[in-house]
Amino acid sequence: MKTLVLVEHEGGQLKDATLSAVTAAAKLGEVHLLVAGQGVGGVAEQAAKIAGVGKVHVADDAAYAHGLAENVAPLVAGLMEGHDAFLAPATTTGKNIAPRVAALLDVMQISDIISVESDDTFTRPIYAGNAIATVQSSDAKKVITVRGTAFDKAPREGGSGTVEAVGATGDKGLSSFVGQEVAHSERPELTSAKIIVSGGRALGSGEAFHQYIEPLADKLGAAVGASRAAVDAGYVPNDYQVGQTGKIVAPEVYIAVGISGAIQHLAGMKDSKTIVAINKDEDAPIFQVADIGLVGDLFKIVPELTEKL
Repeated sequence: MKTLVLVEHEGGQLKDATLSAVTAAAKLGEVHLLVAGQGVGGVAEQAAKIAGVGKVHVADDAAYAHGLAENVAPLVAGLMEGHDAFLAPATTTGKNIAPRVAALLDVMQISDIISVESDDTFTRPIYAGNAIATVQSSDAKKVITVRGTAFDKAPREGGSGTVEAVGATGDKGLSSFVGQEVAHSERPELTSAKIIVSGGRALGSGEAFHQYIEPLADKLGAAVGASRAAVDAGYVPNDYQVGQTGKIVAPEVYIAVGISGAIQHLAGMKDSKTIVAINKDEDAPIFQVADIGLVGDLFKIVPELTEKL
């Protein structure tokens, strides 16, 4: 099989989510990558160095400058004439583009896979990860999104893929880029961080979140996350949310502070290597998945922990 993997990139840098998708694609057969954007020569060079990559298709055109799915999807659909499967990371970008590709090809999409069983059979979580479905597709062309935390990242070095320019399909005029507001942070990106400190509704306010969670995260060089309850309460922005409707993470260490552990939240972090829970309720569900549990008042425990680090 020949697979085509969507390369996610930002600011001239290839994003880690692509590396996990490459690992999944390698289980299906020959791996080709697609780099779409404007002025993406540097990204294409990075992509060609990824271990296991055979070819990098580069579509360098103003129509792809902002990654609008309405423009990228027809490009992918055209390239699928020479490929058997299209894989995209199960990120905001991937989940925006893949369904449109599936519609253009008139095939089903297989979403959020966590393993490749064979050329046509995959597994994916359902019911917030409480059950695993095995999905078999008879479609001639496969359209798949990949859960990054379920696959190892392909090495960024060691590959020697060839770079090939492909013709642009142009601006379809279905959408336009108006602007963006980007929140810059010195902390690691949530989905690629090795350590994450997350806060829940028990913190009581955004001020408390900044006072207790952020100093601990800074001491550990960690990313900051939050439960949906904390986000809904307005303590922190939406992009901090970890969970089924937020970001799926699997860091080396996940510290849950004042988070009860609703199914929705557990679905986004239970694959973490080591889970540390701090909660005053000893019956909180979070303790069922925690490797280390500390029952007590977070307003006393967290400052003490931060001070001793």
